[in-house]
Amino acid sequence: GALLVSERIDREELCGALSPCSLSFELLLERPLEVYSGAVEVQDINDNDPVFPSSQARLEISESVAAGARFPLESAQDPDVGINSLQTYQLSANPHFVLDVHTRGDGSKYAELVLEKELDREEQRELHLVLTALDGGSPPRSAHVQIHIDVVDSNDNAPVFNQSTYKASVRENTPSGTLVARISAYDLDDGPNGDIVYSFSSHTPAKVRELFALDSATGELRVKGQLDYEETKLYEVYLQAKDKGAVPGVAHCKALVEVMDVNDNAPEVTVTSVYSPVPEDAAPGTVVALLSVTDLDSRDNGLILVRVSDVNDNAPKTSQDSYDVYVLENNVPGIPILNMSATDPDLGRNGHLSFSLLQGDTTVGHLFSINRDSGTLYLLTSLDHEDQVEFSIMVQVQDGGSPPLATNVSVSVFVTDLNDNAPTVLYPLPNSTSPYTDVVAPGTPAGHMVTKVVAVDADVGYNAWISYTLLQATDPTLFSVGLHSGEIFTARQLQEDEAPQHTLVILLKDHGEPVLSASATVFISVTERVKEVLTDLTDVAPAHDPRKHVTFYLILAVILVSAAFFITIVSVGIFKCYKWRQSKELFNSSRSTLYRTPGPFHHVDAVRGGFTPPSFYHQVYLTTDSRQSDLCKKPFTSSPLGSRQNTIRNGEPGLYHQIVGTASRLPTPAE
Repeated sequence: GALLVSERIDREELCGALSPCSLSFELLLERPLEVYSGAVEVQDINDNDPVFPSSQARLEISESVAAGARFPLESAQDPDVGINSLQTYQLSANPHFVLDVHTRGDGSKYAELVLEKELDREEQRELHLVLTALDGGSPPRSAHVQIHIDVVDSNDNAPVFNQSTYKASVRENTPSGTLVARISAYDLDDGPNGDIVYSFSSHTPAKVRELFALDSATGELRVKGQLDYEETKLYEVYLQAKDKGAVPGVAHCKALVEVMDVNDNAPEVTVTSVYSPVPEDAAPGTVVALLSVTDLDSRDNGLILVRVSDVNDNAPKTSQDSYDVYVLENNVPGIPILNMSATDPDLGRNGHLSFSLLQGDTTVGHLFSINRDSGTLYLLTSLDHEDQVEFSIMVQVQDGGSPPLATNVSVSVFVTDLNDNAPTVLYPLPNSTSPYTDVVAPGTPAGHMVTKVVAVDADVGYNAWISYTLLQATDPTLFSVGLHSGEIFTARQLQEDEAPQHTLVILLKDHGEPVLSASATVFISVTERVKEVLTDLTDVAPAHDPRKHVTFYLILAVILVSAAFFITIVSVGIFKCYKWRQSKELFNSSRSTLYRTPGPFHHVDAVRGGFTPPSFYHQVYLTTDSRQSDLCKKPFTSSPLGSRQNTIRNGEPGLYHQIVGTASRLPTPAE
């Protein structure tokens, strides 16, 4: 398990200026198979000296330059990173210049000469300085460059840039010659002193000069080499403008060029074989190889998109397992009554859903239909609540996979009632050719029920709730009708001089919206004798009506049944009285014979002699300590004395105690 170095490691060769320098690897463990990702960070050592582009540098500075003027110097390069990289610059001692060290955005350092005391050409025509670059190693490494400064006559005006910093962005892999930025400077002098030449400043590294080109006349900065976002994301390009005077004036600016990433790196797949060759009896699920995919691009350009093909492994799912739909009866045919919704997370044909009705009931197909694509359920015909209240439908939702998957959903359609049926009178029969006449005798008190109007309503609920009101009557003060029962009562006592025939018109109304009604006509005869009424009915009824004697036969049947019931009750009563008298006589005779005061012939002797059954002896013996003895509860075996023993239950208390006392004096079995 030791990780060894197989060759000499050079951090600068592996990672360049990138820090930290990390080398990734994967570790494979077998039995059980496990994969771990690891990384080795190569740490930097101070094994490189700073290096200047050249060993000497020459500057021409006018004696008229004011104190505070700055002059950029070429930077040294150190391939080490971190503290081992270039950290500072030092300038040899002199009376005119000091050194100002700056830090770039990437952390690198560069230096500028700052004029601290004005120059005088007559006093000193040239100066010799030494610039030293130091890194942060221990001990530090260094590099030196000789700076030769020529003091020249004054140039009235130096070039001036219209801005000190230019910003631009360019996509990596941009073809050579693409314009990045255009810098511009002006000089107020005329002639050669006012002509400007653009160039890279001494601060610009050699790598940058290989990637970008600067037009010395126009100041156009263009792409020259191959830009790579994965290598460097931002370049700092230092530029200068000089005029063509005998003592040229110089101006400096900086261009920041941002490199934008493009998807120019294909994913790299690394396959690590685990078992090779694979044995033919390898178990399913055995890992054969490991695949590692990397992409050097950044952000979305560096994601790995693995396309997964769809398998029809999801059945359609509806928003509800079942639906309850309520439809008013007498509906318009063809109306939609339900919009079913279903989803399937599968893709393409596997997620395309279709709806259909399962024809469990043949009537469903004639009454309902469903749109195959949208799942809208339609009602094809008008429904009647009185015909059928509920319909059960099974809808199947199926996807387009192979094989297809389906889900069944139950739909219950309830037909709600409308008030479309008026009350129907069952009694008295409407439109009958032989109207029935109810009979009430004179002198009947108030509150007597004479007859009842019977009606039904095919609707339900409030639509079927019938109320009865008296609409017309021969004498409105004589009869009244129950509001909800339809029962007709006498409103007052009937007098002898009442009209013999009365006609009542009853109005029947339901409670629906709108209200529907019907009427019933009731005929009532006030008479003493039923015979007179029957005679009147016979005169009124047609001779060919076979039902004219139905009422008479019904009355006769009731009378006969009542008489038979009365005779049965009387017979049962007579029989019970007879049995009671017989048992009483038997009880009286037993008191005078068997149950007299014991004499020389003791009860135990009767048992020994066989005159009394043993069962009787045992029953008496067990009741000595209880008035609620088994003697009064358990039947005895049949014997000549059985009927007499039964009479003890109804006998006198004194007789019962006498028997118990006799039993308590019985001898023991040993005697």
